[in-house]
Amino acid sequence: MKNLGLLSEIRTVVLSLCLAHGATLWGNVAQAAETKVGLRLVAGELVSPVVLIPLNDGSGKNLVCDQVGPIYLLTKGSPPKLLMDLQPRLAKLKAGFDERGVLGMALHPEFKSNGRLYVCFSAPLREGAPAGYDHTMRISEFKVSPSDKEKVELGSERLLLEIDKPQFNHNSGRLAFGPDGFLYIGVGDGGQAHDVGLGHPPMGNGQTLDTLLGKILRIDVNQGSPYGIPQDNPFKDGKAKPEIFAYGLRNPWGFSFDRGGKKELFAVDVGQDSFEEVNIIVKGGNYGWNVREGFVCFDPKNPVKPPENCPEKGADGKPFIDPILAYKNFKRFAKDPESLGISVTGGYVYRGKSFPHLQGRYIFADWSRIWIKGEGVLFVATRPASGGGKWSMAPLELSSHPQGHVGAYVVAMGEDEDGELYVLTNDSNQLTGRTGKVYRLVPM
Repeated sequence: MKNLGLLSEIRTVVLSLCLAHGATLWGNVAQAAETKVGLRLVAGELVSPVVLIPLNDGSGKNLVCDQVGPIYLLTKGSPPKLLMDLQPRLAKLKAGFDERGVLGMALHPEFKSNGRLYVCFSAPLREGAPAGYDHTMRISEFKVSPSDKEKVELGSERLLLEIDKPQFNHNSGRLAFGPDGFLYIGVGDGGQAHDVGLGHPPMGNGQTLDTLLGKILRIDVNQGSPYGIPQDNPFKDGKAKPEIFAYGLRNPWGFSFDRGGKKELFAVDVGQDSFEEVNIIVKGGNYGWNVREGFVCFDPKNPVKPPENCPEKGADGKPFIDPILAYKNFKRFAKDPESLGISVTGGYVYRGKSFPHLQGRYIFADWSRIWIKGEGVLFVATRPASGGGKWSMAPLELSSHPQGHVGAYVVAMGEDEDGELYVLTNDSNQLTGRTGKVYRLVPM
């Protein structure tokens, strides 16, 4: 009996140790699953940083574009180094709010060997452009200096594409190379409101296929003069502008390819007054603008009242594609707790290592919850378990910013070579001062 008692005591001790060890293990798992997120300052003294992309050469260095013209090389532990300055080639920017400037940049997939990079910027209105237009969007190739790999020669510019813009806003201009090696270009609907007015046809630019406005384009920078059209572009047959990859967009302010999974192309679309949306872009897809905004129909003549008769197809007969999520805009739904911001800012599907619980989830932002004060907010969106349909979304809580917002306008987001994410901000909704900052999402 004594032996049995001793055995029972040993079992009790072992069980207690196992339970304690198990509790520790589960505690670690729970802690890992709830890794707190914070923002750490990487660079400051910018005006309005709009792009951050990695060199992808194993160095950990990133490139940052300032909207007003300079493009910098960021090296950990060092101040930003000027790579090139496009300010002399820009249209004259306003001192106040302005959506023009340097808007997008992408490195050629073989950048390490060929030194080719691509920039979208707002140039002065070209000769021969329609009367009354505001400026010309310019997509150009540049090359790194042969004698200094940390300088880009402005004289190396090779013009690829020019798009005349009737108004100063709704430019997009975002650039990215896809996994297919082709260059994708975001183009807004031309500006103003509702996709109507000077430079906007009766159907709106988003729904008109003989214009590049209101589209996502895809071109081959390795073929043709100055570029080629990929053989599987949806309108290669000449029934529309052959550069068009997808259409029905208002102002896609941010798009990115998921570096994992199915390599899907995620693009946000800034709404008019009611809804901000996130889309997964597919070849030939029609995303509805200016017939739809979010999940509902839109009437340019009465923008806050959806029409009773809501078409499900565009004039070309193709069904509209719904966003994966949409949220209410504070401008219209100010008293609604579900009004989360006023201008969606595109992000990335997280594929880094710092936050295991965010793997495969889409991290994005809103420029600000209100116009007059910088209160940008970060969000995390989660795919439904079924794999299709609407995604869920929630605020991404920041331990470094317990007030519930970042205390600045979120102009853009960026992703480095390791898949870690960055938040690009400024303290003003104007192109003045040097309050622009770059933050990295870090565990806390």
